[in-house]
Amino acid sequence: MTGLVIAGVDGSASSLTAVACAAREAELRDAALCLVHAFSWPAPRTPMDRVVSRPMRAHLLDLADRLVEEASVRARAAAPDVQVSGTIRRGDPLTVLEAESRTAELVVVGSRGLGNFAGLLVGSTSVGLAAHARCPVLVVRGPADAAGPVLLGVDGSPAGAEAVRFAFDEASRRRARLLALHAWTTWNAPLPPPLSPAMPYSNEPGALAAAEERLLAETIAGLCERYADVRVERRAVNGPTREALIEASRTAQLTVVGSRGRGGFAGLLLGSVSQALLHHAHGPVAVVRGQDMGRRR
Repeated sequence: MTGLVIAGVDGSASSLTAVACAAREAELRDAALCLVHAFSWPAPRTPMDRVVSRPMRAHLLDLADRLVEEASVRARAAAPDVQVSGTIRRGDPLTVLEAESRTAELVVVGSRGLGNFAGLLVGSTSVGLAAHARCPVLVVRGPADAAGPVLLGVDGSPAGAEAVRFAFDEASRRRARLLALHAWTTWNAPLPPPLSPAMPYSNEPGALAAAEERLLAETIAGLCERYADVRVERRAVNGPTREALIEASRTAQLTVVGSRGRGGFAGLLLGSVSQALLHHAHGPVAVVRGQDMGRRR
């Protein structure tokens, strides 16, 4: 085993689906899989002897053990050759999984756990982890199209470089084609400079579209050479980024985005595009933070 994949476990149907996905991801990486259940006593700031009887404490811990064991059975069924272990950590799920992400190459969670409000499309733990984890986070949403491509959202920003690398890695491991999609509008794409300083700041028709096509090609050029086994389709579209990626995710087996794009506010850890995909994509979404963002914390 050369790495570690973490899966968050809470007993929900969503987390069990995520466990099976995590097992397959570990198999693709020749990595071990650790199933992590975050456990909190009622009234955590109160000594547990005052609020929970000894038999009840034993019952709650036994329940946690059974949740992890059920998840282990699901993981081994999905990938029998993967080394699977389970652990129970005390604390809230976001804090526990963020700490576990420091030694992992991937954290996998379901889109909604047991503690979320019924009307939410995606849980707060999934969103918070995508913003704060120290490694890529895979949020399992809906069924994936196993025959579809790995969909990569490209924005050309330095923060998105890690997402590009991750998407090529995933496509290579899965033996899937890669669809690199770059969506732009006149609001989020800077105008190309004039051909001469003496000219007014205007361009020939089609100049902006050509510049965005070049940005897409240049962003993935080096990795196309490195991953010669990956068949790449480039697609630059004039339209809103969120809508374009959500629609393209219908036929993708995985959607990969950076945590923040070139149009985000500097202080945001998670941009509007990645948040929209976590809520509305039609399949699993991997959110990859840039290296510079990981060093800030």
